[in-house]
Amino acid sequence: MTFNNKLLGAMVATSVGLSAFGAYAADITGAGSTFAYPILSKWSEAYKKETNNGLNYQSIGSGGGIKQIQAKTVTFGATDAPLAVADLDKSGLVQFPFIMGGIVAVVNLDGIKPGEISLDGEALANIYLGKIKKWDDAALKKLNPNVKLPSTDIVVAHRSDGSGTSFNFTDYLAKVSPEWKDKIGVSQTPEWPVGVGAKGNEGVSGTIAQTKGSIGYVEYAYAKQNKLTYTDLINKDGKKVEPTVAAFQAAAGNADWAHAPGYNLVLTNQPGAASWPITASTFILLYKDPSDKAATAEAVKFFTWGFEKGGKMAEDLDYIPMPAAVVGLVKTTWGDIKK
Repeated sequence: MTFNNKLLGAMVATSVGLSAFGAYAADITGAGSTFAYPILSKWSEAYKKETNNGLNYQSIGSGGGIKQIQAKTVTFGATDAPLAVADLDKSGLVQFPFIMGGIVAVVNLDGIKPGEISLDGEALANIYLGKIKKWDDAALKKLNPNVKLPSTDIVVAHRSDGSGTSFNFTDYLAKVSPEWKDKIGVSQTPEWPVGVGAKGNEGVSGTIAQTKGSIGYVEYAYAKQNKLTYTDLINKDGKKVEPTVAAFQAAAGNADWAHAPGYNLVLTNQPGAASWPITASTFILLYKDPSDKAATAEAVKFFTWGFEKGGKMAEDLDYIPMPAAVVGLVKTTWGDIKK
């Protein structure tokens, strides 16, 4: 089975590939971010081979992950929308970033290759506001003077579940479009003006692949593994950029984790000529005083292993590993967890 097939299979049952490891004395359970599913899947396979300890992760969306950890039904939650310090304290949680990556706009247009068309923030916001309805709209033709855009309706796809990917996507739209900020705002579960919903990055990927004339937003690993057509974007500096690890790293380079209380930091619309405008992080949530201390200790071992040995696997999936200095900060954060 190829990793691409795993992602497609995840549309049916995203926890199967990880839970099939069986039950162990210190089995780890997690739930949340679909943005993080590809790297958690890859890491867990390698970790199981090395340690014989398993990971059961449910790729249910960031909102679901937050609810599950707050309900104490999993060892850790994973969210692409960081919690505020007050919310962490209220629930007795610690939070830390474990991976970074890019969110991309993907389209299904006959004859259009990846990166062949470009969008800017205003056009993307107006598509999702329902103001730009056809692919040959004047605004899109102006951005793509050398591309023959079809005179077909735009089918807008978005997440239907509580989603950190949606949080970061709407955070970006709110920064580049005053109208989006005023009418819709930033949310894991926004009131979408138009479009069809699908569950998870997996679901949106499937919708785009199956629907002519569609546009959606997914984590880059899903676009790459499912061979979806991504668009270039015009960034804050007015430069056209492709979604690449270098572009994600350029945006992530502005992240000042040391001065972000609770690591609450959003990386969208960062300055820099090479910066990808919709760069995001995934955060792990653990209890400061866990009821199952053995499982939490094993989760810490798992993420320690990932930080130390999983960097190449992350890069192969076009994620950005956390810098060594940030890993040092995170390990200090783990000191808040009762043994």
